[in-house]
Amino acid sequence: MEALHILIVEANPHLRSLLGWHLQQAGYFIHLSASIKQAQTAYQHHQPDLVIVDSDLPDGQGQELCRWLQRQKHPLILILSAQTTEADVVMGLKAGADDYLGKPFGMQEFLARIVALSRRSRLSLPTQVSFGALRIDLIQRRVHYHNELVDLTPQEFSLLYVLVQAEGIALSRFELLQRAWPESIDNPRTVDTHILSLRKKIELDPQQPQLIQTVRNVGYRLNLGYLMDVGPSQTQHPNSAPAVTSPHPFRSGGSPPSRMSMSRPQSV
Repeated sequence: MEALHILIVEANPHLRSLLGWHLQQAGYFIHLSASIKQAQTAYQHHQPDLVIVDSDLPDGQGQELCRWLQRQKHPLILILSAQTTEADVVMGLKAGADDYLGKPFGMQEFLARIVALSRRSRLSLPTQVSFGALRIDLIQRRVHYHNELVDLTPQEFSLLYVLVQAEGIALSRFELLQRAWPESIDNPRTVDTHILSLRKKIELDPQQPQLIQTVRNVGYRLNLGYLMDVGPSQTQHPNSAPAVTSPHPFRSGGSPPSRMSMSRPQSV
């Protein structure tokens, strides 16, 4: 099943990145906006299934955005607000929100509400994401190419997954940094080191990369056209013999990557 697309509209950059990180680790496609204007543009471009709306945005109130979303394709809406009186909650729900969560809140409660909203629309968490020959297992946090395991570190896995989520759009080093490891690394140039390491494992020729492309004066993008050209992976029954495939760009070695730690502040 295709991953749920979530648009986070939050004025606080730290909270915006933190929520995005946790939702990405849970297997969702994430898009970030800091204002009503940015959110409207992002919504029209990505058509998200769920929109998380800060009640107090720099260019207006969250309820204003909710009413605008009501006139679109009516995605699910979760309001986040420091205003938690009964009147505030009622106003938010009347503006079109499906749920209302007061700040500060625990991360586990936040994630539970997202899952509940997903169930309401009969959408569920994906177990894997596939593009052509590339398959990402979100439960085991493993990557396969032509049914063969690619040994990635937790950092490389997060970086590759963020590139996949961008769906071919170029992301700056800072954007990649914030989406892949918002709490753990503060130097955007560290992204270059991980990109180089990732290319050595997945490119046929790391010196002339075809999959992870450098976009001058912007950053990096995943070449989805290249993935689709090399063809889809052939899914095998777990008990069947491994498929015989032609040589491929990915190189692996060592033990499978461990599951990334989710240790982060539990209330925001």
